[in-house]
Amino acid sequence: MDELLSSMMTAMQVRGKRPATCETYLRCVRRYLEFHGDRDASQLGHEDIETYLMHLMRSAKLSGRSRNVHCSAISFVYRVVLRRPEVVATIGRAKPARHVPEVLTRAEVARLLAAFELNHHRTIAMLCYGVGLRVSEATQLRIADIHSHRGVLFIANGKGGVEREVPLSGRLLEQLRSDYRRRRPAGPYFFPGRWGRLHMTRNAFWIAMRKTRARAGLTKRVHPHSLRHSYATHLLEDGADLRTVQLLLGHASIRTTAMYVTISRERMRRVVSPLETLPASPR
Repeated sequence: MDELLSSMMTAMQVRGKRPATCETYLRCVRRYLEFHGDRDASQLGHEDIETYLMHLMRSAKLSGRSRNVHCSAISFVYRVVLRRPEVVATIGRAKPARHVPEVLTRAEVARLLAAFELNHHRTIAMLCYGVGLRVSEATQLRIADIHSHRGVLFIANGKGGVEREVPLSGRLLEQLRSDYRRRRPAGPYFFPGRWGRLHMTRNAFWIAMRKTRARAGLTKRVHPHSLRHSYATHLLEDGADLRTVQLLLGHASIRTTAMYVTISRERMRRVVSPLETLPASPR
C-alpha cells in the first residue's frame, strides 16, 4: 500500500494538485484499500470499486458529494498511477443534493468576530469574510502576498491553481498589521503551523471556529465557509454585480456564483414587480 500511495503522491504533485487535495485523495485511497483487506489495488477491479462506493452510501452514510470525492481519488489511482483507465471508465457519480448555504447576518458576523479568543484566529475569520477567502487560502497566506502599498491581497493558492487579487480594505489591513506586530511570524507564511508544519491547517481553524460559535451564542450551523458565503451575499445585497463577485471569489463558472442571488433575501425584497410599474387603469 505504501508504495502505491507514494507513487500517487508524486503523480499529484507533478500535476500541481493542491496540498489539501493530495491529503484528501490519499486518505480516500487508503480507506478503499483497507476496506478490501489491504489487497493490492492492481488485483481489484470494477466490481470491487462499485462495492466500496455502495458501502460508502449505505453503511458509512456518506453524502453524494463526499462519495464523489472518494470516486475521484480512486479514479486518479487507476487512470494515472496504475494506467488502467478501463477499470473506472463506467464508474457512475452520485448527483449531489444542492443545499442552500447558511449565511450570517452582519450583526451575527460582528458577534462571531468579537468572540474569538486568539487574535490570529480572528484575523483568519476577517480574511474569510472581509475578502471572501477560502479557509485554505487564508491559512496559507504568505506575508509577501500582502501588497499594502497597492491595497490588494494576492491569492496564489486558489482552487484549481487560479491566481487572483482581491481589494484590501483599511480595516482588514490594520488587523493584519496589528496581528503581525503581536506575533512577528517567522518564515514566509503569515500563520505558521505547529509541529513542523509550514502553515496553520484548515482543521485547526475549524476547531477554533466551532468553539467561537458556541461562545457567540449562534444557533446557526456556522463553519469557516459560512463567512465566505456571507461575504458574497452581502456584496450582492449592497449592489455588486454578479461578474465582479465571481472574480473576487475566484469561481471558474458564474453559475456557481449565481447561487448567492437566490439566498440574498435583501436583494429579492428590493425587486419591484412589473405590475407595480403599470399605469393606473381607468375605472
